[in-house]
Amino acid sequence: MAYAEKVFKVRDGKKTKQFTWRARYKRPDGSWGSEPGFPTRALAKEWGEQQEAAIREGRWVDPGLSRTRFGDFVHEWMAAQKPRGRTTMNRWERLEAHILPRWKDTPLIALNWFDVEAWARELAVTVARSTVRDCVQLMSRIVNGAVDKRYLTVNPLAGRRLTGLPADVARKRSHEEQVAQPEVVLQLGRRLGPVYGLHVITAAWTGLRWEELVGLHRRNTLLERRQKHDGSVFTCPIIRVDKEEGALAEYYVRDADGRRQVYRALEPPKNARSARDVDLPPFLAQLLQEHLSDWPHDFVFTTLKGKWWWRSHWFEVLRPAADGRAARPKARGAAVKDAWEPIAPGLTMRSLRHTHDSWQEEIGVAPTLGYEQMGHKYPGIKGTYRHPTPRMRKQRLEGLQELYERAMRNLGWKSIWEC
Repeated sequence: MAYAEKVFKVRDGKKTKQFTWRARYKRPDGSWGSEPGFPTRALAKEWGEQQEAAIREGRWVDPGLSRTRFGDFVHEWMAAQKPRGRTTMNRWERLEAHILPRWKDTPLIALNWFDVEAWARELAVTVARSTVRDCVQLMSRIVNGAVDKRYLTVNPLAGRRLTGLPADVARKRSHEEQVAQPEVVLQLGRRLGPVYGLHVITAAWTGLRWEELVGLHRRNTLLERRQKHDGSVFTCPIIRVDKEEGALAEYYVRDADGRRQVYRALEPPKNARSARDVDLPPFLAQLLQEHLSDWPHDFVFTTLKGKWWWRSHWFEVLRPAADGRAARPKARGAAVKDAWEPIAPGLTMRSLRHTHDSWQEEIGVAPTLGYEQMGHKYPGIKGTYRHPTPRMRKQRLEGLQELYERAMRNLGWKSIWEC
């Protein structure tokens, strides 16, 4: 049974006549809990009775746990999560760069939507709106964890929508700018040469993710799809995204002392749908066959020395080729470089994935096949009932081949790379 007791204030080590009231109540384990600071006996007793009622009804939250600092709970929550390594890295980047500097010392019980939204508006002045939304969504997921762990009764951030964010600090690329024309991709491929250029062309004509391309082993290249079709057998060359080691992961992990260490290794692809066979148009299959015939390394798209690409290193290769560069005269320790005019300013490997899916739409690829080839889940009940057929595959490959041949005619080229 809850009750209240006096708590006399102490000044200079001596008890004074001033006092407040402390609530005492029975905790679930039978021990006595307490909460000080009430101005009257009635309020203290009422609060204690509320705690005991919540305990009986199974909805009680320990007041001490609800005062846990957000930053302390973050470490507990992160330790309990098991997403892919890059997802963990991205979460820590959001936490350390934006969230924890503001909220690490805030008690969980003190979090409220008014303050979080005001902070988000201030943050949006200096970072992209997508980053702001990611931060708020991550905070809400963490607070959901606090509710599940019985540190809080409700999540004050759940289901709330950010409003009044300022415009992005950087200009967002238009939809058209995220799709490259086939002629542009081929021009970029020629500029980069038959090894690095094939990397770019394969990305555009297959839609493979960056990590799937750099993790592609030659044993999974130019395999064959065989399906019964029209009284015969439909065949086409494929690239297989292996379900066990189909992607090269690159992120950092933390040791026991919290220090960051870079981790790179082959891992399963992003999700179950990403493990797939990607059909290759004839021209690309031929280019890959020629490449592998004298390529000495196990992985198809690496540096010339056979090393896995670092994202930052590939960025240094792609950016001047796409954006252009100034001429550089010969100098000690540096070879001469000709000036390059821009071909595709701002183009990225992700843009090439956007490009491929847009090309699929342009040439009328059946949605169920288009989703499959991109490694996406076809939405709704139709994803259960609809399946790609050999005729769909033939039409897709013919469309992709025609994009290539038309671009070559428009450029007046007989071959991509000049001998």
